Amino acid sequence: MAFNIGLLGLGVVGSGTAKILLDPKGRNPIIDDINLSRVGVRSLDKSRSVEIRPQLLTTDLPAIVTDPDIDIIVELLGGLEPARTLILDAIAHGKHVVTANKAVIARYGDEIYTAANEAGVYVLLEAAVGGGIPIIKPLKQSLGANRISNIIGIVNGTTNYILSEMTSNGADFDDVLASAQKLGYAEADPTADVDGLDAADKIAILASLGFGGRVKREDVYCEGIRGVSAVDITYAERLGFVIKLLAIAKDTGDDSLQLRVHPTLVPKSHPLASINGVYNAILVEGEPLGQVMFYGPGAGSGPTASAVVSDIMNIVGILKSSGKTKVLDPLLSCTHQHYCAINPIEEIVTRFYARFLCHDVPGVIGHLGTSFGKHHVSLESVVQIGFQGKLAEIVVVTHDVKEGYFRQALEDIKAQDSIHSIPSVLRVL
Repeated sequence: MAFNIGLLGLGVVGSGTAKILLDPKGRNPIIDDINLSRVGVRSLDKSRSVEIRPQLLTTDLPAIVTDPDIDIIVELLGGLEPARTLILDAIAHGKHVVTANKAVIARYGDEIYTAANEAGVYVLLEAAVGGGIPIIKPLKQSLGANRISNIIGIVNGTTNYILSEMTSNGADFDDVLASAQKLGYAEADPTADVDGLDAADKIAILASLGFGGRVKREDVYCEGIRGVSAVDITYAERLGFVIKLLAIAKDTGDDSLQLRVHPTLVPKSHPLASINGVYNAILVEGEPLGQVMFYGPGAGSGPTASAVVSDIMNIVGILKSSGKTKVLDPLLSCTHQHYCAINPIEEIVTRFYARFLCHDVPGVIGHLGTSFGKHHVSLESVVQIGFQGKLAEIVVVTHDVKEGYFRQALEDIKAQDSIHSIPSVLRVL
């Protein structure tokens, strides 16, 4: 029994997916039952890295999702539209869907999964987070017996490459970003990556799976890496840390979650501290398992296509064994309906790193300590590093403190005549 696939998009990931499906030799034999039936593209004349029979290609994408002979739609267009509309149309016509589109799932997942459940079809998205790293299915199945407490990850290869290069070469952000763009690691418009938006999409998806509730993407606190300087990376190194852009989902124990993306000082002893370059890693902690880390290439044609085809194989395997039934496997479908309560960032309890430029006057460190103490901020260390011109540079690391208290202390400190500026404030894992 052959199962027909409608592929939407033949870019980097689409081409990688097509190559796997058209060359099944040596792979799992279930791929022999998968037939690449139609391929939707924006242009018929564009040269491509994979050879597709011309009669399979079309620019009429809506015709693919409504074709009664197609069983599974594979959406690899990216972006919000027309991807969202095409996915919903496919579901309405009884098609199963495989997608790598984290943005559309993070923002419209509730609408898409409600429609899929009503239609009795699957929407699988292993490739949407972590590229080739298997993380979606493990959260649904392998780790399903655990009570998840934390999901912490490096889930954006572009920012991890930039921060790794800044750390190893002492370079500034702008220079490394330009280099990353030349190498193809960063887009011409890097906003989604360097401002943390891509990572926020991904942690919203992981949190929904790990904690069994729907997540509103706008509830994810998001802060990018543009403000991280070579100076901060140097000081972090001296203090025993590296700086990473982390995506964090944490169960607070009171029926609510922390959901946040921001640059973070990570202790060198932590498993995520050694993840460099364009690689991704996701650390999951639960009971009774403890900690497990998923690591690998987080993007690229081969790794992402591998995840896409694994989802297609899962659906085909189910259809082969059970027929075209409308009864969904709850371990593969999305069944939760309630929304998770998300703590505001002001309620988060964490440690902080802050760098101050101060006028060189007597008692400035004491004034800092007094202001912090007044707002319930306990200091782990206060170090006067040196001078920038006539300004003394002081670095402070706090103990755990509620973010709202810390921000109040900073406002108090900014008003002091001895404080010239506060160039950097970063959270500490």
